[in-house]
Amino acid sequence: MAAPATRTKPLSALRDFLHSEAAGGIVLMVVAALALVVANSPAAPLYFSVLKSYVLGLSVLHWINDALMAVFFLLVGLEIKREMLDGQLSSWSRRVLPGFAALGGMIAPALVYVGFNLGSPETLRGWAIPAATDIAFALGVLSLLGSRVPASLKVFLTALAILDDLGAVIIIAIFYTADLSGLHLGLAAATLAALVALNRLGVVRLLPYLLLGAALWYFTLKSGVHATLAGVALALTIPLTPSPAKPDSTVSPLHRLEHGLHPYVAFLIIPIFGFANAGVSFAGLGLATLSQAVPLGIMLGLFLGKQIGVFGFGWLAIRAGLADLPARASWAQFYGIALLCGIGFTMSLFIGLLAFPDSAALQDQTKIGVLAGSLLAGVCGWLLLRLAKPEGMRDAKD
Repeated sequence: MAAPATRTKPLSALRDFLHSEAAGGIVLMVVAALALVVANSPAAPLYFSVLKSYVLGLSVLHWINDALMAVFFLLVGLEIKREMLDGQLSSWSRRVLPGFAALGGMIAPALVYVGFNLGSPETLRGWAIPAATDIAFALGVLSLLGSRVPASLKVFLTALAILDDLGAVIIIAIFYTADLSGLHLGLAAATLAALVALNRLGVVRLLPYLLLGAALWYFTLKSGVHATLAGVALALTIPLTPSPAKPDSTVSPLHRLEHGLHPYVAFLIIPIFGFANAGVSFAGLGLATLSQAVPLGIMLGLFLGKQIGVFGFGWLAIRAGLADLPARASWAQFYGIALLCGIGFTMSLFIGLLAFPDSAALQDQTKIGVLAGSLLAGVCGWLLLRLAKPEGMRDAKD
């Protein structure tokens, strides 16, 4: 009787994760729409003035993007570590298909963007903007389809998005780092070493990690490396006890912190980020705005580049015999998931802020491109998955 309980525990945790992400995605959709309404209403001056007001030396927008989003990146890091060591990405066979698809989903959109911005060094800095997938938004769209989409595709999308987030973290660390302060970088390194020491010594209480994590965030903020990366670094030091054969494996410090953070990130931090960053005034803007290099490159990178990269690289991996099509999924459904990967909202907006920190005009163009591309990808992906026949129905007719 023990075996069934052991087998259902991971499935239950994954199901809870998918449901909470989907619900968070729906909240994010509502918040993004609300931000657009407010930014184009009589309340717009108040909206923008509050975001620009200063508290303890940083603007409200700065606190949201550098401090609150560090918690988001902490959760991203926890999810990456858990999936790599004790989850859906814990073996090479499980990593192949989402790995190939994620790689293609980063390369193709970047190439599309570069194609439109090759002659402008200033706007070329935004090449990574369409390379990201918003897992919450994408799962929110999937949740509207109910049981029409097999669970295997939801797991595939989750794994792909987690690898996609890992790629985005690496890109931010390498390409979007400002002038470095040797002193603060050294202090950050020393703090990280202390966190690693806690892990090596077998400390399982979360409080020491979180206190040192706060110091790590401060030193990273002052060092010139983007402060949100402190969240990822902290996550990698949180102890995880991989024990898939034990139903009580959630007592691991990493599991406790992940489960504790998830509702706050999904239903508070990400909606606040979305509300603060999705608002763009359409005054004086028309369809011609989308024809400019930055928004057009982002929009087509998300809508065309993502589907080409994800589906194309996934198809190659399957045809080469390196991976299998997800269980009970048809090729049409697989292509629909590739379309949904073009929803790049949260991470795309975030990378846009890093790419164009001193240009409000380019930031607005980024928002327009991200919103347009994500909307196109979401609607078309939903329609295709709504109309595509599940594999079981197709087999039954054959």
